Amino acid sequence: MRALVVYESMFGNSRTVARAIVDGLRAARVDVELVNAAEAATPRGDLVELLVVGGPTHAFSMTRHGTREDAVRQGGAAAAAGSGIREWIDQVHKGPHSEMVATFDTRVGKMRHLPGSAAKAAAKALRKVGYHTLVASESFYVDDVAGPLLDGEEERARAWGERLGATATSRAPA
Repeated sequence: MRALVVYESMFGNSRTVARAIVDGLRAARVDVELVNAAEAATPRGDLVELLVVGGPTHAFSMTRHGTREDAVRQGGAAAAAGSGIREWIDQVHKGPHSEMVATFDTRVGKMRHLPGSAAKAAAKALRKVGYHTLVASESFYVDDVAGPLLDGEEERARAWGERLGATATSRAPA
């Protein structure tokens, strides 16, 4: 089983979650590559069987140029302001695609019951271009806009990655 984890991160929290997911996938014996959305090539089904995409929730959805600029003004990494998972998904050709997909996001814990999620928006956009989701989208929580991750979230991301790897492996063609 081969996987690609594509993420974007303004304050480092989504990157930490993505790395924990990679650790979990590796524990499930998945060969996995981690890449920032701004540097990621579009996926090819002959190279990976599982695609995991995630980033921060901004304004109830995936980031946009304006929300990334706002994050930079709040102390986020200026280098991350160029493009994110929204733009990466926009470059993906229409399918059908054979890769299984899972999405995740980070969001402020005290607002966890508000509508909107980068992970759900990414899953919807990926389905629109021909992917099939493997599992429901997952959110991981931060204390405030800049973080840090709430206690236990990094470990929860690793466990989610391990479950994700086991599920993907069990559903992959022999």
